[in-house]
Amino acid sequence: MAPVAAATSLSAHDQGPDILYVDASVLVVNKPAGLLSVPGRGEDKQDCLERRLQAPFPDALTVHRLDMHTSGLLVLARGKEMQRRLSLLFANRQVDKRYLAVVTGKLPAVSGEIDLPLSADWPNRPRQKVDHVAGKRSLTRYLVLGHDPAVNTSRLTLVPETGRTHQLRVHLQALGHPIVGDLLYGEARYGGAASAASAQRLLLHAEQLAFAHPESGERHCFLCPAPF
Repeated sequence: MAPVAAATSLSAHDQGPDILYVDASVLVVNKPAGLLSVPGRGEDKQDCLERRLQAPFPDALTVHRLDMHTSGLLVLARGKEMQRRLSLLFANRQVDKRYLAVVTGKLPAVSGEIDLPLSADWPNRPRQKVDHVAGKRSLTRYLVLGHDPAVNTSRLTLVPETGRTHQLRVHLQALGHPIVGDLLYGEARYGGAASAASAQRLLLHAEQLAFAHPESGERHCFLCPAPF
């Protein structure tokens, strides 16, 4: 077991990547909000976490992604064989992920699950949508950590049992409690109570990641507290 404490999250404009763990097989980093995981389309979308890491580590390869505006833990492989092994762990749901989010409103239950199928909303890309006909099964578990009545927001732990695009964001919106700061799905689009916070960032952070090391098989667990 190799728990690692996080450093303070970087802004997207900082020079160096926030590296929490590195060995000959893997890199574990704390991605800042506002930075792409991989290059996007267009010259203005070439700066990304993967390319920043490939400067000091040319063999660094992406295994999974976080949305641009989501911060937190990402693991990258060192070389194609480690990428293949880690990708299998994700595909077989052998990687445990936990997120921290602040959402609008007060949830009616302390804990629960959101089991709603999702698919791409093609006319409104990159948005995703709940789709009971053609959507893929998507499951999110949540636990309410607290409620702030002053601004009517709740703090949640989220555990995605599946890994669909924008899953947490769409599921919380469908539940009627969009994530604060979500300009694509959230309250800023409708002028909700917490819309003032929306100009700052999406309040979603990947705070815990656990997996078997692709070389040794040893269980590693990384913790990166949310910066909000």
